Amino acid sequence: MKVIVLGGGVIGISTAYALARGGADVTVIERQEGPALETSFANAGQVSPGYSTPWAAPGIPLKAIKWLFQRHAPLAIRPDGTLHQLRWMAQMLRNCTQARYAVNKERMTRVAEYSRDCLRQLRQDTGIDYDQRTLGTLQVFRTHKQLQAAQRDIAVLAECGVPHRLITGTEGLAEIEPALAHASGLVGGLHLPGDETGDCQRFSTQLAERAGALGVRFRFGTRIERLVTRGRSVSGVAVVTPEGQREELSADQVVLALGSYSRQVLAPLGLNLPVYPVKGYSLTADLVDAERAPRSTVMDETYKIALTRLGERLRVGGMAELGGFDLALDPRRRATLEMVTTQLFAGAADLPAASFWTGLRPMTPDGTPILGRAPGWDNLLLGTGHGTLGWTMAAGTGQLLADVALGRPTAISLTGLGLDRYSNNSNQPKFGAGNRPIHA
Repeated sequence: MKVIVLGGGVIGISTAYALARGGADVTVIERQEGPALETSFANAGQVSPGYSTPWAAPGIPLKAIKWLFQRHAPLAIRPDGTLHQLRWMAQMLRNCTQARYAVNKERMTRVAEYSRDCLRQLRQDTGIDYDQRTLGTLQVFRTHKQLQAAQRDIAVLAECGVPHRLITGTEGLAEIEPALAHASGLVGGLHLPGDETGDCQRFSTQLAERAGALGVRFRFGTRIERLVTRGRSVSGVAVVTPEGQREELSADQVVLALGSYSRQVLAPLGLNLPVYPVKGYSLTADLVDAERAPRSTVMDETYKIALTRLGERLRVGGMAELGGFDLALDPRRRATLEMVTTQLFAGAADLPAASFWTGLRPMTPDGTPILGRAPGWDNLLLGTGHGTLGWTMAAGTGQLLADVALGRPTAISLTGLGLDRYSNNSNQPKFGAGNRPIHA
């Protein structure tokens, strides 16, 4: 079976590897010159099933209004001139109910927990090394209100069998992350011992090498023009080679894993993908005092910023901007990342020399990724909309999509994960195709 995977980020590479392991003849199309050079390049480094939480949550609408007037707010909104942005935000607001939150969190946790298990198996099978640690995630709270609000997460975690520990007071925090003994202003936290950390780009690069050894062909520097269709099937992909030549590649199955750019590719097929690019930022700094650094990942609930230990480096990532496909680096975001780092882990890293990065996370209004076959198309599979959890869900997503493509039963249910959850729900607005060009 010939399968074309569109996208060379962590989702696309994980899928290609799983397909090759299953015996498929795989080609990966990627516009960049190597693997994982966009959204997967410098994310927060978390593999956090326990923190798989929808951004659409009760109380978020009021918080969002307050954030608009704060200097170090975790959310910023800039009109991008499209109706899609307005409709996406409206649908996100409709998901900010307790009932929808519980449904969406269960779906996200289902994928993330399975993916963590797949990652562990993959690590065992390949011996791959990517600065991984298996010490869990510690979500820290600065207010008692945040501590109380964690109860709704705990209920879902318990239902899904996710290990967790609610911590009140600062002594318990320092037991898990000793460097927090130097921090002030914290009232408690939620420890998720089953979570992991690691360098996503390093993982993706090494997995691409192993996929290549299995016969996967990588077409880097190749731009996608369009999907070629015949009836209700996608017969191939029209591309432009690095030399500027147009070429048409045929396939029995096509997997679309283009992150925030997936929507433009699908629009000509009449598929309205409710994915919006949510901009995030990160710093990567060398450690100068390991004793003052986190051992694993610490997530600051107030600023929505994660601080992750990656070997002898500290990765600090987070925040969300809704402003289209803008990739400009905003120095105000760097100031926020540095502020939170200094408050929690002062003196741990060389912040002035840190590299500053931004990327676009492909976010759905309900937070759940879109996985499985595209409605109405026989051989087109979708793997996008993971938001901030692409690294967390990558190994599991790759295995699920490979199983579907190869006609094998999946290890977990795909119920509620497909694009059809939008078209079948009268409460979901329809999304226009928009007029932006394809940059995939």
